[in-house]
Amino acid sequence: MSAEIYPSEKRISQRFKIPGATVSYRKESWLFKRKSFDEEFLPLEDLSRGGLRFVSQKRLKAGDKLFIQLSIPGERSPLGLLGKVRWSARSKTGNYPYEAGVQFNVYGEKKSQNYPGNLVKIISLEQKFAGQEVDLTTPPDEYDIESS
Repeated sequence: MSAEIYPSEKRISQRFKIPGATVSYRKESWLFKRKSFDEEFLPLEDLSRGGLRFVSQKRLKAGDKLFIQLSIPGERSPLGLLGKVRWSARSKTGNYPYEAGVQFNVYGEKKSQNYPGNLVKIISLEQKFAGQEVDLTTPPDEYDIESS
């Protein structure tokens, strides 16, 4: 019997870092829509097709729904993504007291889904920054694409 029933790495998609990339976020509420971000230009720790990890000044709670603006050096416009905080913890880095992991909403054309073109963009960033070929033949397990 295996000693490790729940492996610590649950992602199938590769995590990769983008030097200089930042995250701005705002908590989403069904009651009202705000235009301003809760925090801006926070360092992105890593990114995958299904989510990201970043550090922050404020502690987020698991289950918080976020609108994320991902700014990448050299890109004309930031990516806007919807997601949910999966975990939050004390940061191991000195400048920011907290870090959080966010799982992106499914990619599709419906209201609370992420624009499918963002997945295409993330895959191209993965190819550029992860420095290896990406296998597009294996069906994804951690991110979902809504079929019509």
